[in-house]
Amino acid sequence: MYRDNPLTAKLRAGRPGLGCWLTLGDSATAEILGLAGYDCVLMDHEHGAIDLRETLTCLQALSALPAAGLIRVPWNDPVYIKRVLDLGVEGVMVPSVNSAEEARAAVAACRYPPGGVRGAAYPIVRAADYGLARDRYRQTGEGNLLILCQIESAQAVEAVPDIAAVDGVDVLFVGPYDLSGSIGRLGRFDDPEVAALVRRAERAVKDSGRWLGALPSLGRTPADMVRDGADLVIAGSDVRLLRDAARAEVAAFRTAAGDANGEP
Repeated sequence: MYRDNPLTAKLRAGRPGLGCWLTLGDSATAEILGLAGYDCVLMDHEHGAIDLRETLTCLQALSALPAAGLIRVPWNDPVYIKRVLDLGVEGVMVPSVNSAEEARAAVAACRYPPGGVRGAAYPIVRAADYGLARDRYRQTGEGNLLILCQIESAQAVEAVPDIAAVDGVDVLFVGPYDLSGSIGRLGRFDDPEVAALVRRAERAVKDSGRWLGALPSLGRTPADMVRDGADLVIAGSDVRLLRDAARAEVAAFRTAAGDANGEP
């Protein structure tokens, strides 16, 4: 059911949000994450094994919960963005935005003419309750949607002030892994240059006045990220939560059973 975006309301109230990545595409998992208390569930279409039909069922599972349903699209592609918007997502994350021009393209893909290039099907799509909320959706849908641009390169860090100045951009989300890779040190968060670049990106976003989104990095917890100024932290993932809980239980059992080192 079309509703006011609960994550937008929280951020506008000055309260930080916590999200979880969903990569496996299971609607029951999305529902569990929402019931667990996450402020948003971000369905990952860039790296996750999830398709549009599975996304629809995940959004339906979240619709009765206060967790917003967000999507990271594979690329800054207006056709793909149009399709996920019609499903009723409450936020779109666009990877690897390196310039104001690319940010304007992302925003345009999320807006109907004359403000953008999104194809119009709101009389029938789920986003507008299959047309039952067509007038309200047409009037408020664009303001209700969160647009997140990922800062994932040294070039993008330099361009943060220009990207942040683009009307419609809500969150600048620092992606530390690709950011480290952009200077030839992929995943080397103990490297002083990587740490300095990540910190510089975060400071630039805060100075821009846009909401700062981030993964926990540089050895920081989600709580540490909030203390460092993050407004939205997408911390865990369905894969990591399942993997780590399963490994911990197996290791505890093997240790109790007398197996060496608690290994399977």
